[in-house]
Order: sequence, then C-alpha cells, then structure tokens
Amino acid sequence: MTTSPDPRPAEPTPDPTHAAGEPAAAPDRGEPERRVLRTALRDTLLLLAGLAVVGVVVGVLVSGAAGVWGALVGVALAAFFCGVTIWSMARTVGASPAATGAVVMGSWIAKIVVLVVVLAVLRGQDFYDRWVLIAVLAVGAIGSALLDYRAVQRGRVPYVQA
Repeated sequence: MTTSPDPRPAEPTPDPTHAAGEPAAAPDRGEPERRVLRTALRDTLLLLAGLAVVGVVVGVLVSGAAGVWGALVGVALAAFFCGVTIWSMARTVGASPAATGAVVMGSWIAKIVVLVVVLAVLRGQDFYDRWVLIAVLAVGAIGSALLDYRAVQRGRVPYVQA
C-alpha cells in the first residue's frame, strides 16, 4: 500500500540558536571590519608584550634601572597610541565618512595632547633613559602600523554588502 504525501504544509524547523518566538537577528554588517580590528588588536598586544620583554632586557643592559623605566614608559605610550587607534576605528565601523573622520581626528589630537603632557612631566626627570624610551616607542609605533596594515591586507572585507 502506498501512502499519499501529507497535504498539510511542513512545519518550519525551529532554529536552535533563537528562543521560541524571537525573530532571527539581522546579520551584523560590520562583522568583517570588526574581525580585522580584532586581529590588529591581538597582534598589537603580542607586539607590545614582546617589546616590553625585549625593551626591558635591552634597557637594563644599556643603562640599568633607568633603561628599564625608559622601556616601560615607551611601551605604555605605544600601548596608549595603538589602543586609541584601534578603538577609534572600532567605534566608527559603519559610521559615515564624516563621523569617522571626526573621531579619528579627535583621537589623533588626544594622542598628541597626552604625548606632550607626558613629555612635559618627564622633562628634567632622571629616573628613565630617554633614548631607550624613544627607541621602544618608535619600534612600537612602527610595528603597530605594520601589523595594522597586515591585518587590513589579509582581512576579508566585502566591497559591497547586501
């Protein structure tokens, strides 16, 4: 005996990721960009950790405790600069170009103000080595820029989003 197909329409299979009766969330249009920024942040944190270790070792060899302090201050400034850059980009994912420009310019001004204030506070202090601080800060800034470039270059961000 053959059975005829059930004339009633099939019930949709519930999506186990959503609670009963909740509509499915719309896809996050900024997810590819956020993925790139997470990669940049992770790589930058690894760079800063390595830079702290190498900077402290080189600093202690070059000028003792003053070199250690110079390395630590340099890593702290580099971390602030890198963190503010990544934060400003993450904050403006999906925003208009004008809003992105305003946040980026504001964060740049904030970084310059912090740098000037820190250098003013450190002026005349002798507990740190200036050259170690400059070297560590330069390596951190240049290294972070290269890692950001690599994250963007390797990131899979669609040109057009539906």
